[in-house]
Amino acid sequence: MNERRDVTTGTEPPAGGQMEQATEAFLAHRNLLFTVAYEMLGSAADAEDALQETWLRWVKVDLGQVRDHRAYLVRIATRRSLDRLRTMKRRKEAYVGPWLPEPLLTAPDVAEDVELAESVSMALMLVLETLSPTERAVFVLREVFDVEYDEIAAAVGKTPANVRQIAHRARTHVDARRPRQTVSPTQTREALESFQRVLETRDLQGLLDVLAPEVVLMSDGGGVKQAAPRPITGADNVARMIVNGLGKAQVTLSSELTMVNGNPALLLYVDGEIDGVIAVRIEDARITGLYYVRNPQKLTRIASETPLTLN
Repeated sequence: MNERRDVTTGTEPPAGGQMEQATEAFLAHRNLLFTVAYEMLGSAADAEDALQETWLRWVKVDLGQVRDHRAYLVRIATRRSLDRLRTMKRRKEAYVGPWLPEPLLTAPDVAEDVELAESVSMALMLVLETLSPTERAVFVLREVFDVEYDEIAAAVGKTPANVRQIAHRARTHVDARRPRQTVSPTQTREALESFQRVLETRDLQGLLDVLAPEVVLMSDGGGVKQAAPRPITGADNVARMIVNGLGKAQVTLSSELTMVNGNPALLLYVDGEIDGVIAVRIEDARITGLYYVRNPQKLTRIASETPLTLN
């Protein structure tokens, strides 16, 4: 983002060659813009809306005054996402039960990019939920996309000095709450396979063996599907709730491993129908976080892969 000022915008979309140039630049960076918006918002639907608003703004820009198309597009997407993030706060306050990020089916190459996979992991996305909108935008741009401070300042409407302070505060906050160690996809898959086996056999002791003592279960039904109204903590409480719940439901449960948000996860089926997605947080080879998304409105992105990128 080498721009130091806003460029002049017209009232009508550009015609001819400039429209083609605008379209080409937008499409070339669309996956990056979506990734930025999604990491800021935690919602694919809202990220798509932010991109639509970015496009509507972009086609009115005088491209002759823009030195760096990618940087300027990121600036617009950041501003549109910030606007949405502030309005989403009210929606989340009225949300029924815990709110979890919208899971995305991702390609294997996302998992191979360690930094990208961690940045979109359910565990880190939940930590980002504890930041203010501006803190989240600054953290995402600086720590994930390595944007310079003065460029972030132009995107969030702050001075570079303020952005440095915000970045330090946000980084300290996130570091205190993010997983203590980086876990490989293989380690996550092994833990999930163990969880998958004991889940389908409803083995209480097996669950206790795979869950960390301090495990937290969060389930998101959005008021549409049944879910725990509050997070459940402790291995014994979580294991008993799972086993007892399955026993009372008297359903046929099956599951399959998949890749969600760049990390191994489970798709759960009840009586042959998709019921939800389980993502996990792993530390010391045991599950410390279980994140179960059941809200049907958040399961629209698990049928086909969503491309994500840091570039």
